[in-house]
Amino acid sequence: MPEPPQTDEGWYVLHDFRRVNWAAWRAAPEEKRQRALAEGIEYLTANEAHDGEGWTAVFSVLGHKADFMVLHLRPTTQELDTLERQFQQTTLADYATQSSSYVSVTEASAYSESARDYFEEGEVENEGLKRYIESRIYPDLPDAEHVCFYPMDKRRDPEYNWYDLSFEERADLMAGHGDIGRGYAGKVKQIISGSLGMDDYEWGVTLFADDPTDIKDLLYEMRFDHSSSRYADFGEFYFGRRFPASDLPALLAGEAIPTGDESTGGEAATESGLREDIEALGVDVEAPSGAHGVIVRSEGEAEAVTDAVDGLRGNFDHYDSHVATLVQSTGDGTAVVSVWTTASAADTASGFLADLPGVTETETGPLGGGEGSEDAGGSTPQSTDDEIRGELADLDIYAGKPHGEDVYAIVLYSEADGETLAEEVEDLSDGFDRYDTHVRTAVYEGRVTDRHAVVSIWETASAADTAAGFLGDLPGIVARAGEESGFGTMGMFYTVKPDHREEFVEKFDTVGDLLDDMDGHHETDLMANLADENDMFIASQWRSQEDAMAFFGSDAFRDTVQWGRDILADRPRHVFLA
Repeated sequence: MPEPPQTDEGWYVLHDFRRVNWAAWRAAPEEKRQRALAEGIEYLTANEAHDGEGWTAVFSVLGHKADFMVLHLRPTTQELDTLERQFQQTTLADYATQSSSYVSVTEASAYSESARDYFEEGEVENEGLKRYIESRIYPDLPDAEHVCFYPMDKRRDPEYNWYDLSFEERADLMAGHGDIGRGYAGKVKQIISGSLGMDDYEWGVTLFADDPTDIKDLLYEMRFDHSSSRYADFGEFYFGRRFPASDLPALLAGEAIPTGDESTGGEAATESGLREDIEALGVDVEAPSGAHGVIVRSEGEAEAVTDAVDGLRGNFDHYDSHVATLVQSTGDGTAVVSVWTTASAADTASGFLADLPGVTETETGPLGGGEGSEDAGGSTPQSTDDEIRGELADLDIYAGKPHGEDVYAIVLYSEADGETLAEEVEDLSDGFDRYDTHVRTAVYEGRVTDRHAVVSIWETASAADTAAGFLGDLPGIVARAGEESGFGTMGMFYTVKPDHREEFVEKFDTVGDLLDDMDGHHETDLMANLADENDMFIASQWRSQEDAMAFFGSDAFRDTVQWGRDILADRPRHVFLA
């Protein structure tokens, strides 16, 4: 029997081809389109890098077979399975159905003599060969504009049966095949993946090049090589262009991609229009630079709309991305205006607002201008968050950059039973852990109040805002204490060395007595993580930023920080939830 070659496998591969239902997309409400785009971008960006263990990229596809392709490489089939089903949970999947797919695993084979040494001996002194094999089974994402994918088989015809050839004959044919490929080094890069038992063909070939004619020339030349002309059968070819996840709106708007810009070309026109619509309603909102807004028009009873908005506002106010949500009577009904600091937060809010009674129209988009926008001199004032950090830095207080990176926190309060709440949060956290942007999510129990705090920390604002939509459905969520506060909650996270926990709690009680006597202070509670009592969260409510900063500038706080350095397991995080 002919000898099969030895192989080595690396990452599992999923080519996920999607076809857009353009009629349904055009007919969809604007708020649902915006939600689909936000969720699609979040899905793609959250999975782009995987800590060196695989990657994800997205490509437009030319022709009728698909509109775009999402390419995933991961160490396990479980991860591919999860990624495929996670996409199906996005609103984008309502309009982008799977037209085709291909499952395989990266592969290197032992046809060359040097490769046989690698497979037979396991360890070889030739570091260059080892790096080459590893680059085949753990490939980097090539930095190229165009992609071509096709599956292929080796023939089993009576006259030309690849599997009846001896190992030496096959190795000789593969060597000639490789010589042609090496002639395109630097022009075309490839990922070869085996799919026996996984899909309809035996291999998948993915080629990358900046110049598409280099792919054409390579394949044309290889057609004349006997390993192809006599022994190869090919499936359908897919050809496309890579684009960044942020350009998904441009792809679905029929605009040129890549845009070369983080925003789509149509944003400027929408920006002034939405602001003018808000002003025409007689609503005056001081929107920070980069803010996004939602306008919802309703024919429902004004009282019913107002009551429903009041209920939503209680949840919206938990998020530092929320600026304001207002109800305004109009000549033909009621309008609701909601302003947020980020596009993803506004898109999430629009989904809830669209369910208000009697809604007839929803409009979502950027606002620009307003407080924090460029003034006549061209300078841009710092954001409130940056100002707070700057003031704290002047006081030699660390604020908001753990391990050198920004994090974004969501804090919600719940009156639900702690055990019940922890179970639901654990289920959510398991899902959040699939995303590299998730730092941690935990439940904290208060000492002064009967509430629990659900704290979720993320590396990006958009990820935090998306998570907020899920966390808002937890049981018993209530408005935070002191919500009349102009500054809101200031969260400070401390991990205490176990031997010093009681000492830390006693010190907090002393500081708490001091806070009770300070102007502008509403409430402060020391909350402990239900899963780790040494992980504590101080939730503090203030009338204004100035009042809170007065405390941070006090001798009592400086003494506490200095004392705490000896008993804390790591550096504290100060998170401001204005």
